[in-house]
Amino acid sequence: MTTHHHPTDASVAPFVPATYPHEVTWSLPHHPRSAGHARAQLREHTHIWHVGDEVTTTAQLLLSELVTNACRHARPLPHGRVTVRCALSPTGTLRVEVTDGYPVELARPRHPSPTDISGRGLALVASLANAWGSQLLPDTTGKIVWFELAAPPGPPPARQDARKP
Repeated sequence: MTTHHHPTDASVAPFVPATYPHEVTWSLPHHPRSAGHARAQLREHTHIWHVGDEVTTTAQLLLSELVTNACRHARPLPHGRVTVRCALSPTGTLRVEVTDGYPVELARPRHPSPTDISGRGLALVASLANAWGSQLLPDTTGKIVWFELAAPPGPPPARQDARKP
């Protein structure tokens, strides 16, 4: 059963790094092209962590939406960038977080009309993620928008033979 949490649902625990054996964080320029770089980084790490292709593809799509929103609708963090954190829990939950420098408002899905050309990104996240939400940073410098996907392990990556003819 898929459960979706409202972005302000206090019952959703914030990210706790100590419970995740596989974790990576990187920062990206506050620029529209950063979504593509984020997708490539995510694919690299999910491959190493043996996350299946279907989950990886969905995670890339949702990450792309969050990074695009952070670069299009929010300010950068004080260092001029946005931050992405990805982690795989021991129970097979892939959690992806995007941190931007806009501490004024939590992320909420819009209700675009059929003729609007944008505004569907968070609705897509809400539809495809097992859980998602947003929270303001305690130091009031920004917010985190996150999603989680069930990530049963995929097959291990193919071995590269260094002695190829």
